[in-house]
Order: sequence, then C-alpha cells, then structure tokens
Amino acid sequence: MVEFRLKLPILLSILAAAVTLVLKWTAYFFTGSAGLLSDAAETAVNLMAALTALFSLWYASRPVDPTHTYGHEKIEYLSSGLEGMLILMTAAGLAWYDAQRLLNPRPLEALGVGVTITLVASLINFVVAQILLRVGKRHQSIVLEADGRHLMSDVWTSCGVVAGLILVWLTDHRYLWVDAVVGLIVAVAIAYTGFDLVWRSFNGLMDHALPLTEQGAVRRAIEGCLQPGMDYHALRTRRAGSRRFADFHLLVPGALSVRRAHDVTAEIEEAVRAALPGIEVTVHIEPIEDRKAYEDSELVPIEQAARRAASQAVQAKAPAPPATSNQ
Repeated sequence: MVEFRLKLPILLSILAAAVTLVLKWTAYFFTGSAGLLSDAAETAVNLMAALTALFSLWYASRPVDPTHTYGHEKIEYLSSGLEGMLILMTAAGLAWYDAQRLLNPRPLEALGVGVTITLVASLINFVVAQILLRVGKRHQSIVLEADGRHLMSDVWTSCGVVAGLILVWLTDHRYLWVDAVVGLIVAVAIAYTGFDLVWRSFNGLMDHALPLTEQGAVRRAIEGCLQPGMDYHALRTRRAGSRRFADFHLLVPGALSVRRAHDVTAEIEEAVRAALPGIEVTVHIEPIEDRKAYEDSELVPIEQAARRAASQAVQAKAPAPPATSNQ
C-alpha cells in the first residue's frame, strides 16, 4: 500500500486541481480572456497528472516479485514523463489558440471578477505546491516533486495572466493584444516545464548515474574501508524512483579467506549506506593479482583514464621543488 505520508499530498493535489479548475473556468467564462483559458487548460492537465501520480505511487510501492526483482519504482519516471508530454501537448494547443486571438482580438469583460477568482486559485495552488515539493524532497519522490513543480508553474502562469489582465484593465481595453501575448508567453513557459520533466524521466529510464556529489560520497565510503593490498573499480550507480543502487568490484589479495573478504565487504556496505541512507549495494569480489579482473567491465579503462588525469592534475598543481645552488 502507498504510504499515507506520500498519498496525502497527492490527494490534496487532486482536490486542489479540481477546485482551481472550477475557479479558473469560471473566471474565463466571465472574462473571455485567452490568457485565462490557457491557465484553465493547464489546471485541467494538473488534475490528470495528479491522478496519474496517485496511480504510480501505488504501483511503485508494490514489493518485489519474480518478474520485477528490482521492484516497481521506475513507474515513477513513466508518470513524470507522461505528465511532461501532457504539458507539451497543452502548450502546443494553447499557442495555436493564443496566436488566433492575437490576430483577431476580442473584448474582455468583468476583469475585476476574473482577476479576483484567479488570485484565489493561485493561492491554493501555491500552498499545495510547497507541500508537495517539501514532502517529495524529503522522501526522494520524483512523482511528488514533478507534481509540485507543475503546480508552481501553474502559479507563475496565473501571475502572468493576472498581470496582463490588469494592464488591459488600466489602459481601458486599448491594448487587448496584451492578453493574447501573455497567453503565448504562458504557453512557452508551460512547454519548458514539460520538456524538463520529459528529460528527467528519460534520464531515469536510461539508468542515469547518481549526481557527482553522491558518487563522491560512495567512493569516499569505499576508500575509507580499503585495507593495504586492496582496490576497487567498475563502480556503477543508478536511481529507480526513490531508491538508489550501487555496485562495484572489490579487488582483494587472492590468498584472503572468503570469511575475511566477506567481513570487509560488509564493512564497506555499511559505510556506503551510512553515507547514502537506503542505498542498495552489490559487491563483486575478485583477486587483485588476476589480469582478467581488469578486463571484465567496460568501465575499467574509463576509470583508469580518469585516475591518470586526476593524478596528473595533482602533480601539475604541486609546487616546484626549491632550486639548489652550487657553492
């Protein structure tokens, strides 16, 4: 079952999307604003995205089974990618509509009512977005973070639309084209958010490595446990939803007993989990004297090249030895 602490923000997001959708469509009905229509359309996508997020959280929480031995967390990337695609399609439709309104401006009505309703809806979205972002960051949930970012984009969208309506209002409707231009700007902003979500999902589905800071934490934990005559290579890291994985080859003296090698491995795994709580670590032990140990992974030459480059950089920064004079 989905944890209540993750399920509650999504349910709150669904409720907020439903309420703000009614509010924004009401504002559009009163004003006829192209910008408000763009804003209302994005809120409709918010509702669909929140429902998708709820499903993905439920599916991702299922335990491992014979056909999904690594768990089901990658569904979160699918949800995030789907949300991004929905945003991109919405942006394209809104851009076309706003371009038509730019060429053929229409009078706007009841702007005071429309602005007030939109501001109330934006306040609701802002509060819920902050909750989603905080909970998502705390629990490393890409679904909650994506939904929260989507809601925040909706807030900024609404602010831009309101600014355009206020300008039209203050100029006594002399600049009706501003409403359509604001709508187009909103469509571009929506498209940017959608592209970012799709790109993040693509990286996740392609088993993108953990950030360099986290990789560094893993390497420091491993190196802090290595004993004389030991080394490691072929470190691989990835994330699946909120779960992180790391695996590497531990090179130990061939004469080392299995029990002692296991003890060292256990110590390293504990150190890595202390550095990155919740990470799943897999260690493959190999004899350091065996040449084949350096030919069993495509990562080995890449790592060796990186080590040589780092060593040369350190040597280049080292101060030159003082010159000696002959007496």
